[in-house]
Formats: sequence, C-alpha cells, structure tokens
Amino acid sequence: MCGIVGIVAKSHVNQAIYDALTVLQHRGQDAAGIVTSHQNKLYLRKDNGLVSDVFRTRHMQRLVGRMGIGHVRYPTAGSSSSAEAQPFYVNSPYGITLAHNGNLTNTEQLADDIYREDLRHINTTSDSEVLLNIFAHELQEQKQLQPNPEVIFKAVKAVHQRIRGGYAVVALISGYGIVAFRDPNGIRPAVFGCRATPNGNEYMVASESVALDALGFKLVRDIAPGEAIVITEAGELFTQQCAENTFLAPCIFEHVYFARPDSMIDGIAVYKARLRMGEKLAEKIMREHPEHDIDVVIPIPDTSRSSALELANKLGVKYREGFMKNRYIGRTFIMPGQQQRKKSVKQKLNALDLEFRGKNVLLVDDSIVRGTTCEQIIEMAREAGAKKVYFASAAPAVRYPNVYGIDMPAKEEFIAHGRSTEEIAQAIGADWLVYQDLQDLIDACLEGSNTDVTTFDSSVFTGEYITGDIDDAYFERLSQLRNDASKGSRTVENVAIDLHNETES
Repeated sequence: MCGIVGIVAKSHVNQAIYDALTVLQHRGQDAAGIVTSHQNKLYLRKDNGLVSDVFRTRHMQRLVGRMGIGHVRYPTAGSSSSAEAQPFYVNSPYGITLAHNGNLTNTEQLADDIYREDLRHINTTSDSEVLLNIFAHELQEQKQLQPNPEVIFKAVKAVHQRIRGGYAVVALISGYGIVAFRDPNGIRPAVFGCRATPNGNEYMVASESVALDALGFKLVRDIAPGEAIVITEAGELFTQQCAENTFLAPCIFEHVYFARPDSMIDGIAVYKARLRMGEKLAEKIMREHPEHDIDVVIPIPDTSRSSALELANKLGVKYREGFMKNRYIGRTFIMPGQQQRKKSVKQKLNALDLEFRGKNVLLVDDSIVRGTTCEQIIEMAREAGAKKVYFASAAPAVRYPNVYGIDMPAKEEFIAHGRSTEEIAQAIGADWLVYQDLQDLIDACLEGSNTDVTTFDSSVFTGEYITGDIDDAYFERLSQLRNDASKGSRTVENVAIDLHNETES
C-alpha cells in the first residue's frame, strides 16, 4: 500500500506536499519522494525512509515550483532499494514523473511489450515504472508538440485498455500540469479537493481525504472508477471518463486497516464503519458465547480501537487500554520480513499488568493475517496475569493473497490457510476466537453511509478477484515474490536519486 499526493497552487508547493505525505505516512514507511516543476524543469528528491528522514532543509529548498507530486511507499514485491522509490521519471515526451498506489496484475506481459513494441527500457522491477512508460508511450502516440486535455485523456484511455489491476495514479507533466486517474473498478482510493485563494483556485489530489483536510482543501469528491482529471499549471480543471465497463468495487481492507479513521472514502466514513464493525462483532459474540465471562475488552492499538470501544459498549463490558504503544516503531503489518515483524512486536507494545492480572480478557484486533503478532500479544497478556485470553477479529479470516497493492504473503503463510477457527485459536494460544462475518463487515461499511458503493473487493476473504485475470500460475509467481524467504534476501541500497543539480543524499 502506498500514498500519493499532487498539488497545483499559486505558490511553492514543497512544504504542502511534505505535510500531506506526513499525514499519509501510515500508508507506507519504506520510501518517500517529492518532485516539483518550475520553469519547465523538474526537481526530484527520493530515498528510503520516513518522510521526516528523507527530506532535509537543503532538499526542501531545491524543490521549487508551484506544482508537484509526492509518494510514500512500501514494497509489495521485488526490491526495496531506493532505486524503486517513487516518483519515477521519463524524459520523453514532455518530461513526465509518475507515482502510483496499487498493483498491476499483467506487469510481466506489459514489460515485454514495452521492450519489443514500444522500444522502451525498464530499469527496475517496479510496476510503477512500467505504468509510467505505458502512459508516456501512449502520450507520444498522439504526436502533439504540446500536451492538452484531449491528448491526455486519449492517452489515459489507451492506458486503461492495456493495463489490469488496481491503481490510483498521479503524474506531473513538466511545465503543463498534473494528471490523476483511477482503475476502472475503483479498487484503490483517490480523491481531489479545491482551495480558494485571492489569486484563484488551488487543487489537490490525494489517496485519502484526511490529507486534504490537513492542508485546508475542501473535498470535492472521489475520482470515479476509470476517470481522469487534468489540472493545468494555471489552475484549470478538466475531467473525463476514460474507461469502458466501469464498476465501483473499492478494497474493503481500506476500511478494516489501512485508511486513517478520519478519512472519507467513496462516501464512507472510515471511523463510523469501524464503530459498526464493533457492533456487529459484539452481536456475533452474544450469539456464539451468550454466557461469556469477559471482564474487560482491550484493543490492540491503533486500528482496532474504534471497533473495540463499540464492541465493549454493546456487550456492557469495561473497555480498557491494556497495551502502551511505542509510537516510534512502524506498523508491523508492513514490515518487510517475518523476523523483523517478530522483533518489532515486543518493542512496539508493553502490557499494563493492572489491566490483565486475574481477569478474563477479550483482545480485539482489526484482522489476523500471519498470526505472528497476535500470538505474541496473547502470550504477553498471559505473562501480565490474565486468567483467560479471548480474541476477536473485526474482519473475517484472511485466506487469500491480495493482488491489488497490499503486501499480503503467499497463502501458505496465512494462519487461516487450511485451518478451522478452532484450530487457529489453538495456534495463536487463545481460549476462543471469533471472526467477523463477511456480510456483517460489508453491512458495517454500507449502513448509514452516503455512497454509491454496492459491493467491495473482498478477495482476501473470498478468493474472488474482480479483474478476472488471476489464476494458479499468477499465484505461483506471487508466492515467489512475496514469501518471507524472498523478502529476507532482498538487498537495500542507500542511494538518493535527484534529477536536477543534485548529487548528494
């Protein structure tokens, strides 16, 4: 999962993009990048690390210009070297940089086509570089000396015809403006907003509405599935539907885990959806364990807090914060390898003995993927003196890999792979375990929301992939890229890449 942002303003945008990326930091901690455009020249800074580590004062001073794009990244496959940090750049046509959130499912075929037919070179294993070169080639095919909205929309139409998967894209065309578009199923989120100034309107594109809020932009709406928007350097906005057979099916895992609770995605308030997840989960517990002896409900911070609070209210049980979090440790879900995840859990959380000792505790988490984290947390609860430890997941059992941009492992590494709920409870050390039902999760997202969504991409729970192009051969390749053994063998470079008059990191 990654975060993208693009801004066209009436003054320099470097600080605004930096601030937006810090708000989106939860979407990726592996690398960060910003590119700006000034007087037809591009200025780029990107490297591995958090936003606060990648950008120093000397870098910010060189990122001049009134329009730019930014990206925070974690890798879904391939290398995690800084050479794959985004945005990516091509000089022809016009000079284009591009940042992308999601995953293309036909990358291998596209890379071969680019080499054999488009005569373009791909320098990394990133599907974002592939996407950039597809977009650049289709723009070049329009054979126009200067870009314009009609030319760009035709290029985006051709891109949609060639690529498959889930993607939200923001691109910067040097000296012209910003382009943003979303996959025909709207799997990955993207919104845009406007801010009025005495000199005219300023526009912003981002993965989540919370980034707009933080910078004082008013949310206009989500970018529709298959839609493209063009914002010129002068502040003109153009939109057009550029794909056929569009169908809105956003990723439901955004609401379970990834998105910030203060975001709105496709008309759904993430915070409200998570509250309702807690309500639904409480109802299931009361059905399955009507005589439960739960003394206290404790969330595993941070994402599960909203669900756990409402669950406790519904059960009529005390809610307590039993784990103190070290906020300087990153999200364990997006750590690149299993050994690093194991090490980080103990560093990340510390149990408060007084909330556990002598009590029957219900721990609540947003989901269970590998099971490693919850197993260690249950062990911590018992060491803190809990009599019994129950466990509840606000999401159903995760049994299938995500192929649209979430770094979920090979299915063999899922704790739920080939196991019943009782067997999973035994494996993680819980006295009993309850999962959210899928329909309840869907209802929790849709009830009371102002949305056009009628269904979600729930493939991690069902194994049904909306793009219809996923087979066993694809999973075999995915397994080789995403299993922890392959991640452990990756090399991490520490190289900064700057385009214009930049050699130091």
